[in-house]
Amino acid sequence: MEAVSVIAFLVMTTTTWVAIDAQADKGALLPSDLTATLLVGTLVPAMAVLVLLGRRIALLRAAESIGGTARMHVRLVFLFSLISAIPTLLVVVFASWLFQSGVEFWFSDNSRGMLENANKLARGYYEQTQRDVGYESLAMAEDMGLVLSQEPITSAKFAQFYSEQVLYRKLTESAVIQKGADAQLRTAAVVDPAGDNQRPRITAEVLQRIDGGEPMVISASANKIEAVTPIDRNAGIYLYTARSSDLLQGQRAQNIVQAYEVLTQRARVLQLRFNVALFAASLALVGLSVWFALRFADRQVKPLYELVDAARSVGSGNFSLRVAGRAGADEIGLLNRAFNRMTAQLEKQTQALLDANQQLQERRVFIETVLESVTAGIISVDGQGQVQLMNSSAQRLLFDRAGPGPLGIPLAETAPSIAALIEADLASGIVQYSKGGELLTLAVKITGADRTGYVITFEDITRQLLDQRQAAWSDVARRIAHEIKNPLTPIQLATERLNRRYGKQIETDRPLFEELTSTIIRQVGELRKMVDEFSSFARLPKPVFRSEDAVDLARQSLFLQEVARPDIQFRFIADSDIGAIACDRHQFGQAMTNVLKNAVEAIEAKAKSAPTDYRGRISVGMAMDAAGQSVVVSVNDNGIGLPQDRERIVEPYVTTREKGTGLGLAIVNKIVEEHGGEMSFNTDEAGDTCVTMSFACEPLAGRRGSEAAE
Repeated sequence: MEAVSVIAFLVMTTTTWVAIDAQADKGALLPSDLTATLLVGTLVPAMAVLVLLGRRIALLRAAESIGGTARMHVRLVFLFSLISAIPTLLVVVFASWLFQSGVEFWFSDNSRGMLENANKLARGYYEQTQRDVGYESLAMAEDMGLVLSQEPITSAKFAQFYSEQVLYRKLTESAVIQKGADAQLRTAAVVDPAGDNQRPRITAEVLQRIDGGEPMVISASANKIEAVTPIDRNAGIYLYTARSSDLLQGQRAQNIVQAYEVLTQRARVLQLRFNVALFAASLALVGLSVWFALRFADRQVKPLYELVDAARSVGSGNFSLRVAGRAGADEIGLLNRAFNRMTAQLEKQTQALLDANQQLQERRVFIETVLESVTAGIISVDGQGQVQLMNSSAQRLLFDRAGPGPLGIPLAETAPSIAALIEADLASGIVQYSKGGELLTLAVKITGADRTGYVITFEDITRQLLDQRQAAWSDVARRIAHEIKNPLTPIQLATERLNRRYGKQIETDRPLFEELTSTIIRQVGELRKMVDEFSSFARLPKPVFRSEDAVDLARQSLFLQEVARPDIQFRFIADSDIGAIACDRHQFGQAMTNVLKNAVEAIEAKAKSAPTDYRGRISVGMAMDAAGQSVVVSVNDNGIGLPQDRERIVEPYVTTREKGTGLGLAIVNKIVEEHGGEMSFNTDEAGDTCVTMSFACEPLAGRRGSEAAE
């Protein structure tokens, strides 16, 4: 648009120059239609260039202020420019047409004849002019009073109306005079081509006559008629008008014809000057309007830019920012006050949120500390069964490790047995959980008021149940030993006496009699042996700890089995860094013997169904654990293997042997626990059974630490 406007202006300027130059040889006036067309055609693109220049300046200022497109800024400048340019253009068109019409009229043949008779009518014209000025002043005062009741005297519409009144009423000079509180007269508005705006126009005498009630005071001089009319007597506002004319001067009236001839020769130059003056004045008016529009837009939009910057600062987190701009009763002030109230509320709410977050953080840390300190496993799940929280105890119970839990994973994938309780809508229950080949018994409690989530607490009661069963079986063993052991000796003695006394007297079926009595004696021995094992399990003595060579004790137990079973291949491996440990020599040997005996029996059971080339194999390994606090003994055999319910083989009276009592491994497990260790069963890659026992190097130190912790 800028380029088009500049090109159009250059084209119209060239066209105007060519048209004027073409009419120069004729020496006549330019036609009014041509003059108006050339003036408007050149003025429109020139005004467009000024308006677009103002728009570009507005854009540059906006870019420097906020770095945006500043549409509001541009619209304000563009609107004010149009408000000024369009009326100016209309006034220029009208003034040009009016001037051209006047020029054509005054320099026509009819006008020439009229001017020849002008001297005759000079006096009449003088008198008529006085009346006209008076009537025009009265009419103009009424119109001015009406306009001033609607528009302030400083408005552009009033200035335009005032100029048009002066022009339409053919007045050469006019002023609006206002009397102040100090009785001094001041010029509020003036139209004076001479530019003498400070000279006094109303004398004290004229003012006294007006205040005395006269509707109008007219005074005349040689070349000027002046009139003073009140616009508003109460407010002290007066209208001064004047009309000047050379016809009012006698000597000039006589020379009017000669002056007319001279004026005719200068008419073309005056015509061009008038149009150039209109053109320059119009551009000056539009340029002034653009400048005023820029200043006004800057003043109106600057608070908005400041608010934009403040909003960006608040958006970055500076809630303490306050706008210190305009705070009056206008819309900008209202917006500033609302913005400051908003930032104050945001600052207050943000501080409240920070305090609340601090309290929540402290509570969270406290709750996490409490959760980590409890021994029970705690899991929090949402309504969809997703794990939200899992403390370290739950990590150790479920995965035998600590660290971040499987957050966001369904509980059904992590612990399906616990998830089944939630699906069944149970508040508590006992579930079985398999961890690394070990079956744990967990006591689970579930709390949750609604379906938004649940809190699950659980404890490992496997050892508790095992201890309860062992205590129960110990009581059973004591009762069995007490009830069975007493009649065994009389039965055995009676059977032996029968065999000695009546064995020789029986003549028929004597072998049967001896077989029956020997069977009774043998079964009584088996019962006595069983009772002794019951007694040993029920009344296992407290270990007496002394410093012993664990490797030597293990070798002795293994040597006894090697001598008894030469058909089985035995192997012993021990690390060289194993030193003496505190243990009960007898119980350590009993534990090793029972485990080796079970391994031999497992090989015997497998040999019944194995190929002829099968040979049993038992290997014993001893090593220190990673922390150097315990000795780990592992016994491997290639026997029949572990049963399916391997987790119960350490319980009393649970056995897979035909003649077993189920107390051997229970006694071993009890001995291992008394020595501060633990016992486990598994199968290696080759399919061999592996029994692992750990014995603490200083079991009494561990007990003292536990008692101190309690």
